[in-house]
Amino acid sequence: MNERFYSLPAEKQHAIINAGYRVFSQNSYKNSPMSEIADAAGISKSLLFHYFHNKKELYIFLWDKCAETTIEYLTEYGCYEQKDLFESMEKGMRAKMEIIRLYPDMANFTIKAFYEKDPDISAAVQESYHKYFNLKADKTRLNMDPKQFISGLDIPMMYREMYLASEGYLWEMVQRGNVDMEQMEKDFGKLLNFWKSVYLRKE
Repeated sequence: MNERFYSLPAEKQHAIINAGYRVFSQNSYKNSPMSEIADAAGISKSLLFHYFHNKKELYIFLWDKCAETTIEYLTEYGCYEQKDLFESMEKGMRAKMEIIRLYPDMANFTIKAFYEKDPDISAAVQESYHKYFNLKADKTRLNMDPKQFISGLDIPMMYREMYLASEGYLWEMVQRGNVDMEQMEKDFGKLLNFWKSVYLRKE
């Protein structure tokens, strides 16, 4: 990627990133023209190629941006410092709601990219996904006290089940458009209370 992209004002960077998420989330990789992304960002196609040499470079940049932004906000919200998994998850949901406010189409793009079949970028996406997912999972479990859970629980399996349910809920909400943050917070609170009733050791 051309380093001149980072010399742009933050507002212009933000516009280009959001334009990329919007266009790529609405079409397959092959059917997402750079000209449409440039139009959505309010710049010329030639200028977009000035910052990103080709479509693949922009796509992988946006994919990595998803992971980096998620980890950045989870860290900022203190998710990795918690010994209580459910406290960590609650903070994580608040962090992700903030990300949605900043990048409304990021969640759509993430799902679209994960299932993208174009051989030109699918391998790079999957390699990056496993790297970042394992990092997030390891960081989350780092301080977790296993004694808080019921005896004999498969903790990695529990964590993955809750992760997939949370991501699935976010995806469903985003698909509806005009995400209701207040409703999302209420619904996720109910999910957390359910998981606590099932997985936490009774005093």
